[in-house]
This record gives sequence, C-alpha cells and structure tokens, in this order.
Amino acid sequence: MYDGAYYLAGYSVECALKACIAKRTQRHDFPDRLVVQGLFTHAPQQLVVKARLEKELSAHTRADSLFETNWETVLDWDAESRYNMHSRAEAESLIRAIAQRHHGVMTWLRRYS
Repeated sequence: MYDGAYYLAGYSVECALKACIAKRTQRHDFPDRLVVQGLFTHAPQQLVVKARLEKELSAHTRADSLFETNWETVLDWDAESRYNMHSRAEAESLIRAIAQRHHGVMTWLRRYS
C-alpha cells in the first residue's frame, strides 16, 4: 500500500501543477505544438516552468524554509516511482510535505490553480 500511496501523492502535485497551467489557458486558445508537447512530463520542476511559477517558487522557498524542505521532498518523486518499493516512512514523508497545512506544497499551489 505504501508504494501506491507514495506514487499517488506525487501524482497529485503533478495534477495540481497542470491545473495551474490550465488556468492560464484561455477558452479558445490554440497553443503551439511545441508548448503542448512540453506538457507531457511528470517532473514537478519542469511543470513549474511550464506554469510560469519559477519566480513565485523561488520567492516562497526563500521566505519559508519549511516549505523549501517540503518542495525538496516532492522533487525526489518521479513517475518511475510507481515501479519502486517505498516504505511507510517514505510515503508518510511525501504526503506530509504535500499536505502540511501552512508549509505544504499543495497549500502553495492552491494560490495559482
């Protein structure tokens, strides 16, 4: 169960970042093919760039060291984690980094989605 919990927790960050990207897309936009192809990634850092949130992320990590630690924990996740074994401690650590009320990654992302 911890393997799946770890994978799905990271995937929730991916989905939230893609929601931030979608929010910036206008109803009748016809985006450039290269832009769209660049969205076919699972990497949180690359999705931050695609969402144009680099400055916001940088400012927030400088201002909140607990958030910075949580963001670094999220960056350890990747789509290949679904094929790896994860301990209870790893799953709980990632979930905590994402869901922590005041310093969690999802709390920060909700500002932009």
